[in-house]
Amino acid sequence: MQAMPTLNLRDGTVEQKRQEIKAYFLDSFDTYESLFSCLANDDVFYQRPEKLRHPLIFYFGHTATFFINKLVLSKAINERINPKFESLFAIGVDEMSWDDLNDENYDWPKVEEVRQYRNQVRTLVCDLIDTMSFSMPIDWESPMWPVVMGIEHERIHLETSSVLIRQLPIASVRPSPEWPACSTMQTNAEALEANVLMTVPAQKVINDKAWDSAYYGWDNEYGSQQESVSEFSASKFLVSNGEYLSFVQDGGYNNAKYWEAEGNKWREYTKAQHPVFWIKKGDEYLYRSMLEEHPLPLDWPVDVNYHEAKAFCNYLSEKTGELIRLPTENEWQALRQQAGVTQTVYSEGFNIALQKYASSEPVNVNKSGEFYDVVGNVWQWTETPIYPFEGFNVHPLYDDFTTPTFDNKHNLIKGGSWVSTGNEAMKDSRYAFRRHFFQHAGFRYVQGKRVIAVNDFDYESDTQVSQYSEFHYGDEYYGVPNFAKASAQFCIDAMQGRQHAKALDLGCAVGRSTFELAKYFDHVDGIDFSARFIKTAFEMQERGEIRYNLIEEGELTSFKARKLSALGLDDSVDKVAFAQGDACNLKPQFTGYDLIFLGNLIDRVYSPRKVLTDMATRLNKGGLLVVASPFTWLEEYTERSEWLGGYKDENGETLSSTQALEDALGQSFKRIAEPKDIPFVIRETKRKYQHTLSEFNVFEKIE
Repeated sequence: MQAMPTLNLRDGTVEQKRQEIKAYFLDSFDTYESLFSCLANDDVFYQRPEKLRHPLIFYFGHTATFFINKLVLSKAINERINPKFESLFAIGVDEMSWDDLNDENYDWPKVEEVRQYRNQVRTLVCDLIDTMSFSMPIDWESPMWPVVMGIEHERIHLETSSVLIRQLPIASVRPSPEWPACSTMQTNAEALEANVLMTVPAQKVINDKAWDSAYYGWDNEYGSQQESVSEFSASKFLVSNGEYLSFVQDGGYNNAKYWEAEGNKWREYTKAQHPVFWIKKGDEYLYRSMLEEHPLPLDWPVDVNYHEAKAFCNYLSEKTGELIRLPTENEWQALRQQAGVTQTVYSEGFNIALQKYASSEPVNVNKSGEFYDVVGNVWQWTETPIYPFEGFNVHPLYDDFTTPTFDNKHNLIKGGSWVSTGNEAMKDSRYAFRRHFFQHAGFRYVQGKRVIAVNDFDYESDTQVSQYSEFHYGDEYYGVPNFAKASAQFCIDAMQGRQHAKALDLGCAVGRSTFELAKYFDHVDGIDFSARFIKTAFEMQERGEIRYNLIEEGELTSFKARKLSALGLDDSVDKVAFAQGDACNLKPQFTGYDLIFLGNLIDRVYSPRKVLTDMATRLNKGGLLVVASPFTWLEEYTERSEWLGGYKDENGETLSSTQALEDALGQSFKRIAEPKDIPFVIRETKRKYQHTLSEFNVFEKIE
């Protein structure tokens, strides 16, 4: 059963494309239903082969409801077919958790009811394709895009559902001539060709799928990224069952030293002793393909998760004395280039897109250049957690397709498997899974001259840190200018004509004002009491980018990525230094400043007077002290006896914080400007914001 390749959405007439899309839809819909026809009976639909997933009945209905839900969202249709189904089958399992699911929360319908529903969806989508008004080319804005999105979504679930079916008991499935397994296999270990390392020379890798690409893409594929990849060596073959068998027989699953910390937790949790698709029978192993059990085919690629692949690499490193690891995403791209695999859509010559079998085949069949299975047979794990390219954007109809995986917990797999169809069977595809999950995925190993640094930082989900990240580096709200930038500019304007070698941003939070001040000063120290804030500032300095999630409403969040370069602050990176510190007890080296800026700090320390007294010793004569504060005195931060104003004095007279601040500074300072209010807005949720005025006071040190 060979699947249709993904469509070129730019070439041809409207009517030609209408017919192609209809054929592509029916090919997808029919293939998906054919896969589920491999279940032994309807009772199997209610089995859960993987406890991290719903029963199979969910996936049978899910891809059909996806069409309806996206078409309603895009306003292509106004009425639903079955609102109950379109809710029940809408949302899959949260793969961020290892928790069991409670079937008592679901009232699963009869299989025949879902079959009838799928027929209704088939009719509706075909009629819509026949009658929809659209123009060429088809792009993100096209009314036909959500139809293609539904087709490509179903093709993803074709593969993930085949993995679940492969995990069922063998009695729950039945062989099908439409889904044949390869019959060629080697069961004699001595006949296996040894895997060897082949050199991949240094080369430049460019990822630059354009927004006007002719082929459908998911959000994470678009944008630009490039790297000069250093020379490395890669294994000629994918790791076979036979090669992996030595790791199993040498007790690899019982030796914690080979496993990374996360992998060791998985090993202890699952008590795994061998790959999931191996079956131990006495002293021998059988192998489970999707619909059959075979003697272990030693020359087929092993199917493992990332943890198992990584453990094998560590094991091989010990045996060889060399650094053996998985490739990065860009190293895989370099290998693909070196092997001469240039097709945008993979077709003949690979075990992919159901062109050959409904299973793997030997690792020494599909040759490209000096390597085998650069594409197809099984996916290949990489060291790279998925991340967005420059220019990343989400599609409004599917804004959570990729962003939940930007958490440093989902690693990219490359190359596709025997059942990867549509967009999956393309050079630009970027799919990532949790490291403990199973796909039809294996690996090849590499030996590099150095440890490769891969993307390894999370999206900040700490609510306060995320709010402050947006406050400093994010959007402006309700016409109020960015406060960190405005604060720095206020200080810079006040400094005109004065010495400006060194500044202190005390209470710098996540660092935007520090970077802004560095546009004017030769050096700026940014200090904050919060290690979480300073960590974020460090990340922005070291990586030039921070990522965080903002609360929209309830548990719903949105993804943000902010870069220094987009703010024009690249040149500030080498002029700032961040440190955690107590404003009431700074280390002595923080001294000799021409400017000290206390931004919304003075009403959040336990001894404001101590801070002001200390600042006098750290500021150069003629330097400026800028104190900005809304003077929101709260006893949870500052005992009332320490407040600077905000109460009536012993004579019953009102003492404002403005006056108390000036009194506390004494004869060493003089005010050089009247107080000025600068507004700021902090976003809490999509519909809740804090609007505040901060009073700026400027003093010159005169002695």
